[in-house]
Amino acid sequence: MSSINKQHILILTMSFLLASVMPVLARRSIQGKILAPTFAQITNKRVQNRSISAFVLNQRHKQCKLSPTFLKQPLYVSNKPADTSSSSSGAAYHASANQQIVARRNEINRQKRQARQKALDKDRERNLKLRNLFMEEKQNDSSSSSSQDSSSIPPMFAVKVVTCRTLRLELRMNGREKRGRMFVERPSIFSAMQNEGGEEEAEQRDDDASDDNEYACMSLKALKQTIHEFFRRLKKSTYILSASLPILDEDGNVLTSEEGDDDDENTNDNNSSFEMWRLETDEDVQNAFLEAEQFYQRHQEENESTSMKRPTLVIHVTKDPDAPPPPPPPPYLVGMPDPLTSPTMTMLSFYAFPPDGGISDPESTADQLKRLWRPFRALGRVYVAKEGVNAQMSVPTNVLTNFLQCCTVKPEDGGELSHVLGTYMENGINIDPIPVDMEEYQAKPAFKNLHIRVRSQIVADGFATPLDWQSAGYDMPPLEWHQKLKEAREANEKGVDNAPLPIVLDCRNDYETQVGKFELAEPLDTENFRDSWDVLKDRLKDVPKDAPVMTYCTGGIRCVKVNAYLTQEMGMTNVSRLAGGIISYDRTLNEQTPAEESMFKGVNYVFDSRMGRRITDDQLGTCYTCGSKTHLVSNCKNENCHRRMVQCENCVDSLLGTCSEGCKGRVVNAGMVPKRKGRATHNDVDETRQESDEVYTNVDDYSSGYSSSSPSLFRQIEFNTAALLPSGAHMVSGSMQGALLKMLASQTSGRILEIGSFTGYATACFLEGAAIAGELVDGKERKEAGIGGREGGPFVLSLERDRRALGIASAHIKAMSELGLDEDAAEEASKLADGPIVDFEGDSVSFTYKGIAGCEFLRVNDALATVEEMASSQSQLAPFDIAFVDADKTRLMDYVDALASNDRLLKKGGLIIVDNVLWKGLVLDANNNGYDSSDETSPTGSNEEKALLKKNRRARKLAMKMHQFNSEVVRDERVEVVMMPIRDGLSLIRKR
Repeated sequence: MSSINKQHILILTMSFLLASVMPVLARRSIQGKILAPTFAQITNKRVQNRSISAFVLNQRHKQCKLSPTFLKQPLYVSNKPADTSSSSSGAAYHASANQQIVARRNEINRQKRQARQKALDKDRERNLKLRNLFMEEKQNDSSSSSSQDSSSIPPMFAVKVVTCRTLRLELRMNGREKRGRMFVERPSIFSAMQNEGGEEEAEQRDDDASDDNEYACMSLKALKQTIHEFFRRLKKSTYILSASLPILDEDGNVLTSEEGDDDDENTNDNNSSFEMWRLETDEDVQNAFLEAEQFYQRHQEENESTSMKRPTLVIHVTKDPDAPPPPPPPPYLVGMPDPLTSPTMTMLSFYAFPPDGGISDPESTADQLKRLWRPFRALGRVYVAKEGVNAQMSVPTNVLTNFLQCCTVKPEDGGELSHVLGTYMENGINIDPIPVDMEEYQAKPAFKNLHIRVRSQIVADGFATPLDWQSAGYDMPPLEWHQKLKEAREANEKGVDNAPLPIVLDCRNDYETQVGKFELAEPLDTENFRDSWDVLKDRLKDVPKDAPVMTYCTGGIRCVKVNAYLTQEMGMTNVSRLAGGIISYDRTLNEQTPAEESMFKGVNYVFDSRMGRRITDDQLGTCYTCGSKTHLVSNCKNENCHRRMVQCENCVDSLLGTCSEGCKGRVVNAGMVPKRKGRATHNDVDETRQESDEVYTNVDDYSSGYSSSSPSLFRQIEFNTAALLPSGAHMVSGSMQGALLKMLASQTSGRILEIGSFTGYATACFLEGAAIAGELVDGKERKEAGIGGREGGPFVLSLERDRRALGIASAHIKAMSELGLDEDAAEEASKLADGPIVDFEGDSVSFTYKGIAGCEFLRVNDALATVEEMASSQSQLAPFDIAFVDADKTRLMDYVDALASNDRLLKKGGLIIVDNVLWKGLVLDANNNGYDSSDETSPTGSNEEKALLKKNRRARKLAMKMHQFNSEVVRDERVEVVMMPIRDGLSLIRKR
């Protein structure tokens, strides 16, 4: 039986078996819509092994926007014992927990934005109403030829607001704020309130007033809100409101003081020229405006010609003498110098594991740290979790003492952080012994902002629940550590038999130990800290439990967790750790025994832009590009590569800080300003252009430099791809190609089929173009059509196989759908690089952008099979305008056949866009020489040479496949082709 017949029988058998579960699976709900799954979706579904806690948290994360009680749910829900047999379940748990924390913070921010937007909408509505009233008055005045009827009352009050001198000085109010004018709408109820009646009228008046409390002339609260809109600084003070009738000059103009001058020395005192009323209740406010209206009517009756056009009231704002005085500043801020005048910056780090359950509310603690540290102008990166705090910071040196007092002072002395930091900071605060000159720091800042972020752990260890961090072995002081290592080195050099040499373990990652370590130390050689446990088990499996084990790391925090694991999980009884880590050792040795030879050799890698502090002149690292010895650690300056590497100074200079000639060319041609993490702003783009004016060497780069800049979110997607999937960073569409895709989509009805989502860059471009296309539709038609989806309207359907890529892509589009394309969305997307990415779960997820365009990610096993099924089935799926193919390069012609065979999936005249048609330029060799099968022979030489040859052979094979596709599609009479040399080549194939 042939393999094809076997496959047919297998599919029929699966269809029969799945028929019994179809009614259950058909009840799946996606964003509130009941959708019956297709056969391809059912066969693509996979059940993955994962911990129950990770599953529960994932479900809560997905449904957080649908549940109003989400914000009240606790952040930490697992009470399971720590699973130390494998860190995979713990990593999944904390990845999900971090997602929950971020989702909760996003929901809070979303609600704040909604509240602000609601207030702004209300202000705009009120201002628009006042403007319409002004227009009506103007039209009535121009159309009326007779004199104004004294009985008619204009629909608005004019309110003069005068602030007392004390408040002006305290709040530093400007000229407009000390005295200004605003207008208040006059409700129709005022006409009834003017009439004096019996009890029934009084009751009706009270009922109407309660319905119209939104008017500033009816409610004290509404009056204060209106005043705050014009005089915002008054929100920060406690004040008293009083009212008086206006003083008029001979022509009826309103004056705010008796003489009419601008020096209001006595404006708010008890001036005998007019009577003032205190405004303490709603009734006081109503009576004051009624008095102003009656005054206006009397004035109109007594004066035939006057400049007074409407009822006017003067509001006097005075400081409340009974208000409690502001709290005194904390003692650590008294007499503190201005941090902006500091000539240097001091680098420091610290961590704390508070006992008795840790930090009960990490969110409020993070807010508290931001508030208390703001006066110091401190910068850095701080993580707050239930287990504690981990901080790397830079502080202006002239306020360093004040900052230390803020972190350590007791509550009875005015402190607020003793429950979090204080005595719980192990070994105090690690301070770099050499401050950095301010000019040098500003040229290459270690930190640009103060980021305080809530996480499920301050150091990701992979455990579902923490160990007891208070039981973590002996905290060995730096000088005792130094002496122990000296004695061990001497015993080792003398070859003393039976000498109890300690096992010294370097708990840092491999790239840190490459450039510096203690003598006699054994590095764990891990890529991530959570991989340490298996290495420790293997290294110490045959070691006696009482053998001396000494551990160290950069600042000491990782050693706490390692030693807790060694003592509590592995039963080691003679465990010690370097107090304060390498940073504390370096400072202590320099301050107390500067003549002593350091037992640490090389560079101490640090987690800021400095990348390392050189302790000795030893060069332990091997240059990534030339193989020479060096101590320098850097990241490739090509932001799409950003490889962390050890590189010598000569290679840094010759390659301009990049890892290869290819990356050097990208940096030179594009004039890049590289960043690893954080947001990409428009200022970055502008600076890049200014710098790149001098380095353009070809028309391609010139064209890129003078094209519109890409939005911040698009640049952030590129950064995230380089950080999270560095091997595929070159696969991102990029600004030029992305801008073309967006423009093409905007010229259609906005229906796009994307085959190959990757990290969502092209998806975001297509979604933006689809929304633009939707905005061009008539408003009435767009409202009737609703949000685009499978059945019609602007809609992007993206197919992808890789769950990791789908997880990243869906996070990017989620940020875009909620926050747009600007800095807020980029800030949200930048958080992806801070933690592990959880693979995409389920079969599909949907988003909405601008309330116009829809987007759906569909996870598939075989994209071509899914496309062929959609093209052949009679589904409700409306045809697309564009099909973007960035998938299996060996079956591109099959995709074209499926899309061009009929008009069900791609409408007549639609575009098929195929990416990478030039395949790194190798299609030229395929066109000229073809592919030599003799290269298939087994390579000889080193493993690296074999891997390189294998990679080159695969690239040439794919180039041949791409050339065959280009040759075949251009001869296909069903389509016409235009190939564009953008990036790696783009073919626009129009369906005839």
